[in-house]
Amino acid sequence: MDFAVAVSFWAVSMLFVLTPGVDWAYAIAAGLHNRSFVPAVAGMLAGHMVATIVVASGVGALVNSVPMALTALTVVGSVYLIWLGVSTLRQPSTIRPADQPTSDSPLRQLATGFGVSGLNPKVFLLFLALLPQFTRPDAPWSVPAQMLMLGGIHVANCAVIYLLVAATAKRLLVTRPAAGRIVSRTSGLIMTLLGAWLLTEQILPLLGQSNA
Repeated sequence: MDFAVAVSFWAVSMLFVLTPGVDWAYAIAAGLHNRSFVPAVAGMLAGHMVATIVVASGVGALVNSVPMALTALTVVGSVYLIWLGVSTLRQPSTIRPADQPTSDSPLRQLATGFGVSGLNPKVFLLFLALLPQFTRPDAPWSVPAQMLMLGGIHVANCAVIYLLVAATAKRLLVTRPAAGRIVSRTSGLIMTLLGAWLLTEQILPLLGQSNA
């Protein structure tokens, strides 16, 4: 995989990981209410990896059978990014711990963390929106292999941020909810601009062909 593409995806992935959401909320709850938050974070990472495998296998087969599938997925993903960005700007996420304090066993934390990420439809939609845009059908690696590598980069980003969020939840994040709103609004603006740019990148060549 091209190094520049990997770095670009890392930056975009980090943007999404830094946006407060369900994963952040569970990481905060685990940091506040459990002796060790590592099992909870490990469960969420496993959920993201499973989602990557599902999307990579399905999208890879689709791209191989339908040449225009990658373009169509990119357009759909771009529209989704715009919608997600506008929604985030209108209703920025707030950072707060779960309402009910818990002290779960490591196995229960692992299972709950997996459910938070692995069963979250937004995770699959996000991967469907992002992963195809950073793959190349003519690359030395197959499309599914490229997606798995990108998914691994995303999981690594998640590991760093979720562990930091859980570790600093009580001292920093919960006492400063305004910081979460600023991060959320900034991310929403960037997502909207990124989606618009990607959509324009796909539409302009089609308009040029029609006018030729």
